[in-house]
Amino acid sequence: MSVDRSTGVTDTPATRLQALFEGHRLTPTQRRIAHSMVRRAADVPFLSSVELAELAGVSQPSVTRFAVALGFDGYPALRRHLREVVPAEQAAAGSGSYNEYQQAVEAEIENLRHLAELLADPRPVQKAGRILAASRPLPVLGLRAAASQAYGFAYFAAKVHPDVRLLNEGGTMIQDRIDAAVRAGATALLCFALPRHPREVVDTLAYAQEAGLTVVTVADSAFAPVARHSDLLLPAAVGTGLAFDTACAPMLLGRVLLEALCDDLPDAQARLEQFDANAAARGLFVE
Repeated sequence: MSVDRSTGVTDTPATRLQALFEGHRLTPTQRRIAHSMVRRAADVPFLSSVELAELAGVSQPSVTRFAVALGFDGYPALRRHLREVVPAEQAAAGSGSYNEYQQAVEAEIENLRHLAELLADPRPVQKAGRILAASRPLPVLGLRAAASQAYGFAYFAAKVHPDVRLLNEGGTMIQDRIDAAVRAGATALLCFALPRHPREVVDTLAYAQEAGLTVVTVADSAFAPVARHSDLLLPAAVGTGLAFDTACAPMLLGRVLLEALCDDLPDAQARLEQFDANAAARGLFVE
């Protein structure tokens, strides 16, 4: 792992892969392949098209079409290119001895490592913090699998931000609530988007942009369906080894984003101290 001195971005196999995919309009199936490749960046240059298809849960012809969409004659040409720009890294020792539950934990640890690599360049998160801190009110959107992420962020953000509005239930009123936030002065919306991605979230983000809001999104991948309706997307992978996805990295990224939000709210510390004083006076917590 190294750092590009001209940009300050950490140079890793995953970031080199993401750079390869940027600027291409990919279908949902192709985004799924790209996401799988980023998650297994060190192994991908040595996978066959059949193996990559199995990894991404798609057909082998889909992998071929994906390579062509990136400008290569076929998958063999893409793989040759990957071997030049994404050298292999040493695999973790002993991983073959883990049971399925341990493998799920190890996969989440790898997701967190990948997130740490992305955060080596703090500028996107810092920019997001400035955008969200300036929005009064601040709507926070998260539906279905992402509802708990949105709730957690809104719960803590309300301790330092004067007006946080949680949007964690879908339906016909969600656009009304966005309109109300815009009338009250909102300039940005924060969205948590996790698979499977509800169509309603994509439609809601499109509506928010049309209403003039800057959309900041925490999603499982830079190639998620919400990307085209996000002004700033912060990726954090989910674990897929269990029956239901695990979202440790998106949760942690949400807390990092809270930190950036606090950094751009001058009275954040005073608000936290006031909350602690009130909580002590009310005997709110058991010590």
